[in-house]
Amino acid sequence: MNKKAIALMSGGLDSTLAVRLIVEQGIDVVALNFKSPFCLCDGSHSDGCKTHAMKAAGETGIEIKTIHKGLEYLDVLRNPKFGYGSAVNPCVDCRIFTFKSAKKYMEETGASFIITGEVLGQRPMSQRRDPMFTIEREAGLEGLILRPLSAKLLPPTKPEIEGIVDREKLLSIQGRSRKEQIQIADDFKIEDYPCASGGCLLTDKKFGAKLKDSFAHKDELGWGDVKMLTLGRHFRLRDDAAAVVGRNEDENRRIAVIGKKGMLLSPDGFSGPTVYLDGACDDEMLELAGSLMLKFSKADGKTEYSISYQSNDKTGTFTATKPLSEEELDRMWLR
Repeated sequence: MNKKAIALMSGGLDSTLAVRLIVEQGIDVVALNFKSPFCLCDGSHSDGCKTHAMKAAGETGIEIKTIHKGLEYLDVLRNPKFGYGSAVNPCVDCRIFTFKSAKKYMEETGASFIITGEVLGQRPMSQRRDPMFTIEREAGLEGLILRPLSAKLLPPTKPEIEGIVDREKLLSIQGRSRKEQIQIADDFKIEDYPCASGGCLLTDKKFGAKLKDSFAHKDELGWGDVKMLTLGRHFRLRDDAAAVVGRNEDENRRIAVIGKKGMLLSPDGFSGPTVYLDGACDDEMLELAGSLMLKFSKADGKTEYSISYQSNDKTGTFTATKPLSEEELDRMWLR
């Protein structure tokens, strides 16, 4: 083995500390940051976790590479071998996917092992002993994943056994409290770690309901479909048609940018939301989507409202006359 490691770096407190502990031992570390639309670390930055990971890597003086999870990751979400958590979060399968990707990069760069900021007992699905060892085995990395924050509570890894890493300088943290990590951060003079507890949209049950609905009704999803799930109010109009209704001006704009595969509806001469119609766009669905638009519009008492529609192959206008009923709304709303 050599003194080169690949670090999984989210930009959060735990991964930042794990990297610092290994760099302090003279190990050459290259960080990997995995990017997906599901990170909730910091909505104030367009790049979310990536922004904080790059900042943390820069302050530690190490190289960092960003890897975008490809469409094959959506296959993992659709059919996780080890199942979901409380929502649509396949945490064990997600870690296996991530470690397999890291393993490829480790082999490409000639590194010998991988480090992570995982803490024993911190997360119920993927950070218990049995799942940790299952993940290592499934990823083909048995003995090669070093978890510096909890290392003394786990069997020695190969870099520890071979003396590449001094086990005595590693830690024995466990559980959900971050008091010890915060104290160590103070010792290292590490400040500004806004993603200390992480965050994943897949653990949100409301988002999970929308994603499961898409899996149930669409054979293939792209990242554009996933991004659309993060916007607006979602409705299942029919087995072959769904609609998204913008909640504000910013969402209306973003829906219009992302919604190129389906049909976009916009109010003509009155104040109302943008509606994205995905799937069947026949007259019945247009009428239903128009009623949905009126339900969330500032109607001024007129009996008819003109609505414009546009897709890749057709444009036009139609007239809507009445908002969707409360009963129909409740039946269709994915919430």
